[in-house]
Parts: sequence; structure tokens; C-alpha cells
Amino acid sequence: MKLAFRKAQLVAHLLHGMWTVATRFPRASAGERLELNRAWSLKMLRLCGMRLVVHNDEARLDAGALVVANHVSWIDIYVINAWRPTPFVSKAEIRNWPVVGWLAEQLGTVFIQREKRSDAKRIVHELASRLGAGELICVFPEGTTSDGLALLPFHANLFQAAVSASCPVQPVCILYEDAQGRQSTAPAYIDDLTLRDSLNAVLKGGPLTAHVYVGAPLASGDDRRLLAAEAQAVVGRALRGMQGGGKALADEIPGPCETTTEAVDVALTPAVDVDGTRTR
Repeated sequence: MKLAFRKAQLVAHLLHGMWTVATRFPRASAGERLELNRAWSLKMLRLCGMRLVVHNDEARLDAGALVVANHVSWIDIYVINAWRPTPFVSKAEIRNWPVVGWLAEQLGTVFIQREKRSDAKRIVHELASRLGAGELICVFPEGTTSDGLALLPFHANLFQAAVSASCPVQPVCILYEDAQGRQSTAPAYIDDLTLRDSLNAVLKGGPLTAHVYVGAPLASGDDRRLLAAEAQAVVGRALRGMQGGGKALADEIPGPCETTTEAVDVALTPAVDVDGTRTR
């Protein structure tokens, strides 16, 4: 009964999201829409029994950057939006998901038909145009989800958008932790798992903490394969660092990240700013 009630709360929250987008977004400024998205995503995490901890948030870029992250679960999108709302590149099938697909489309998601190689060129052109206009776009360059214990190879194709737009790439690492302080694979949406089964695993596996490590921006350069390799290396080091705890994080990641190992605990209330210091 408790599980059914929590699912009912999530359905109600999704419907409230539709109402918000349909009625409040048309009258809201760009900044207000970001805050509405962020507050809604924070509550989504709370309803799933999850809190958010952000590391190295001072490295965050707020415009004109390609954000790239490892991909564990459908809930990664809400984790990133609770940190800093960002349109995504997503597989075309999600457009047909009830409620979620409509919300994704309204929030500027770019849908890609992965089985059509020709569609990648269209997506790269659209992403480059939006990045050049100062937008943020998030992609999951592994191309699929994993259990989160290790990275899959980063595909280089969509990095061409950053190269073409001469905009930076911001690597981001996501890791889920259980109540005992161990890395959790409960959110992993992999193999033949259905969305229903994945949701059950998240709700039963809590309480969980979603850790987000914000890597220092990378210059785009002129070689998308080199750029993808650099981004994968940063995300990989961050993942190993978080798997090893805070000290390992400091030891693993050099440069601007080494002095910012303190986590920013994100309160799951709309009134608290993500990094606790800056106002958007």
C-alpha cells in the first residue's frame, strides 16, 4: 500500500508538472521557467526518496556549453535539472512516453532517432546552432545506460556540435549512494528492465543520495574524438574519486577541482539555491 501511495504521489506530481508548463510557463521569464523546472525536479527526487549533493559547483557554466554526463537511469535527467535545468538530447522513443514525453518536448528536448545515422547530422547542426545562441544542452555520450560502476566508451559524434560552435564542454559525473554509504545500482535502468520495474527498484532502494560532480570546462578545440576522450577521462576520474570517498576525489582530480572537495548538500525545498551561495 505504501508503494502504491508513493506512485500515486509521483503521478500527481507529473500531472502538476504538465499544468505548470501549460499555464505558468507562457507568462514566465526564462529565469522563472528555470526555477520552476528546478523546484519541480527537486520535489521529484524527494518523492523518489532521494537527496542531491553537488560537488565543485563553482566550476558550473550557465550558458553556451555542452554538458556531458555518464548515464545510469531515467532519473539522471531529474538529477541534472535539480542541479541546473538543461535541455537534453534523448532517444526518440521517449517522445511517446505518457506525460513524460510531452513534458520533455515542452522543455526543449532534442529527440534523436538512433537507428538512423543520417539523423545525427541533423542533431549536430541543431545543437551547434543552439549552443552558438548561448544555450546549454546536455548529452549522454555513452549512448545508453549502465549500472554506473564504470563508464562505457564516449561516442564522439555529438561532440562535433561543441567543436562547430566553438563552445566549451562541461563534464559531469553522477553517482548514486545508498543509506549505508555504498554506491547503489538500484536506479540503473539497464538490460530488459521495464520502466515500472526500474521505478519500483528506486522506491524500494531508498533512501538514496545522488552525487553530482561538476568538472572544469574543456575547450572544444577542433577534434571531436580528442574532446570526447578528454571528457571521458574527467568523468572517469570523478567517478573513481566518488567511489573512493571525499579524499580520493581530491587526490584523483587535479587543477581547479582539487580545492573544492566539500560537497554542497542541496536541500530538497524549492526555496534553497542549488549551490547555497549564488542567486540565479
